[in-house]
Amino acid sequence: MLFPMPVIVGAPRSGTTLLRFMLDAHTELAIPPETGFLALCAKWLKSPEVSPEKFIETISGFPPGSPIWPDFGIDKEVLSDMLDQNGCFKIAPGIRAFYRAYANRFNKPRYGDKTPNYCFHISAIHELLPETRFIHLIREGRDVALSWRKTWFAPGQAISTLAQAWRQHIESAREQVQRNAVPVLEIRYEALITQPRLSLQRICDYIELPYSDQMLRYYQTAAARLVEHGPRFDGNGALLVTHDQRLTQQALTLTPPSADRIGVWRREMMADEVREFEEDAGELLSELGYQREGL
Repeated sequence: MLFPMPVIVGAPRSGTTLLRFMLDAHTELAIPPETGFLALCAKWLKSPEVSPEKFIETISGFPPGSPIWPDFGIDKEVLSDMLDQNGCFKIAPGIRAFYRAYANRFNKPRYGDKTPNYCFHISAIHELLPETRFIHLIREGRDVALSWRKTWFAPGQAISTLAQAWRQHIESAREQVQRNAVPVLEIRYEALITQPRLSLQRICDYIELPYSDQMLRYYQTAAARLVEHGPRFDGNGALLVTHDQRLTQQALTLTPPSADRIGVWRREMMADEVREFEEDAGELLSELGYQREGL
């Protein structure tokens, strides 16, 4: 039996790590650091023939030149032993074996994923893994922009660049879901912060997981989970961000939810930046029900 597999997506800095730690605090569910390799699902659907050895080589070396495999704490030999070695290997069961190997580290029966950029790969992921249940976390775009540009993985520093990237993540996810009838639950970051129990109950109903108040105490276990977040390097081996810097970026996951995280743009965004953001993503703000200054 395959349990529904929650996959958290959304524009970066929308609270996806927070939600990951909330769900991961449940005794039945383990969610690893961002995986990334499910971006290969479209390729695997077109070329499904691959050996177990090649599969492990691919996911453990992803992304090429800057693999994130060490974050998962999985021994490649352990994963290899879990794969079908009798000439019947298939990609989808191989992917599930990876997630089971991760969940087994914590003696949990279920698993999920949290990778924001899967907004662009929803259709292929669901086609290969039909048990996936996408949770699309949406946050006020201007708050996202201010938070995102402080990170090492920001697409740029210009507000217009950040506005376009925020819009692209949301529109891509919504378009794929609508076109392919993919199951999705949209959760607002603001509701997750101000009404965490209600939001988590909705998610648990959606993924068929018994609700537990342990998820509200995520900050008690988050520090141990952040240990997995190792340094990042580019394709040439140059250091992009240290372990300590990554911890600093996720420091708010170590504390209970705070409404102070909502509407930061009203205090910190310059008037010309507000106008610039709304020029690029104002229509989406309105569609989502966020107030525009220009109206």
